Amino acid sequence: MPQQPHRPHPEPPTAAPSTEPPARALEGVLVADFSRVLAGPLAAATLADLGAEVIKVERPGTGDDTRAWGPPFAADGTAAYFDAANRSKRGLALDLGDPDDAAAARELARRADVLIENFRPGSLAKYGLDHTATRAANPGLVHCTITGFGSGAGAHLPGYDFVVQAVGGLMSITGEPGGTPLKAGVALVDVLTAKDAATAVLAALRHRDRTGQGQLVEVNLLSSLLGSLVNQASGHLATGRDPGPMGNRHPSIAPYETLACRDGQLLAVAVGNDRQFRALAEALDSPELAEDVRFARNRDRVHNRTDLIKALEDRLASDTPQGWTARLAAASVPCGPVNTLSAALELADRLGLAPVTCVGEGRIPQIASPLRLSATPVTQPAAPPRLDEHGTPLRTWLSGPGDHPLPPRM
Repeated sequence: MPQQPHRPHPEPPTAAPSTEPPARALEGVLVADFSRVLAGPLAAATLADLGAEVIKVERPGTGDDTRAWGPPFAADGTAAYFDAANRSKRGLALDLGDPDDAAAARELARRADVLIENFRPGSLAKYGLDHTATRAANPGLVHCTITGFGSGAGAHLPGYDFVVQAVGGLMSITGEPGGTPLKAGVALVDVLTAKDAATAVLAALRHRDRTGQGQLVEVNLLSSLLGSLVNQASGHLATGRDPGPMGNRHPSIAPYETLACRDGQLLAVAVGNDRQFRALAEALDSPELAEDVRFARNRDRVHNRTDLIKALEDRLASDTPQGWTARLAAASVPCGPVNTLSAALELADRLGLAPVTCVGEGRIPQIASPLRLSATPVTQPAAPPRLDEHGTPLRTWLSGPGDHPLPPRM
């Protein structure tokens, strides 16, 4: 019997595309954001990215401190710093010293699923907004408080990122050996604390899903920084010795640093194992480096770092960081030039990561959320609110029946 020609199985019928917007992970969750500056607002913005409704509460007249932190400012006077941490929120101005406004704030806390604040410990009690009061009025509330140094002996200390970078040890390991201790180029401790706060809030919401009960979430800048020191802190605890600054070098891996190429331009090279070092040596047309007893194993390379770096830089001097990046990446050696921020954004765009998103005509674009969820994608961000932009409808809503839904955005 002659062989029958292969016929592919028919494709199943394609479902008609849904006209419903995709579900959001935190859809239906209401966040009352009483926080200011960066750590708290950024945590709340992350929850907004995930689909929560966030109401940002600010002082009338001046608002969040970062509204005045500039330059740079947009053409309409908006501070770029404020915009970085307040996307997709509704704006409500309340004077907590005014009895009516304080009552509205308490009603917001009673209706909210999450409350985020970074007031000094104890200072909200006089307004009935401390955790004891909010929990009594709303047992399901997740009350997140962010401080600089905790709610105990450090409760009276104001928490600013730069100070915490100094007293928390980060500056002591940042910079060149023998040089001036340096802070990171961004408010890194605030950003880390924001991520810790968002993670803790999500865990508390999961607990509430199971039990119906809210809880107090406490994070502080110093603990978040210490938790981020990972291998440096572990090394100290193992040896009792304080680590010091090493510039761009790594205390336990080599080569894991910037190396000079043609005209002194820098190439970041991150060789994490002996296999990658052999690939690097071969890409440099110097396979003998991987056979040299000084360099064959990572521990030997760390011990003989000075000789290693000289040997590598002698070979790298023949080309630019961009030229070496192409050759080394093809050999699966982790590396790259030291980019400016604009070049970094161009790279992310070339890689299809869509790093920048628009939030409205005439508004400062936003860095896109780094979160990618297949079933519950992050929201397309909306422009950060003007001071009290949504105040009138929100105050009307707060003065009405508690079971009424939030008014739609206008």
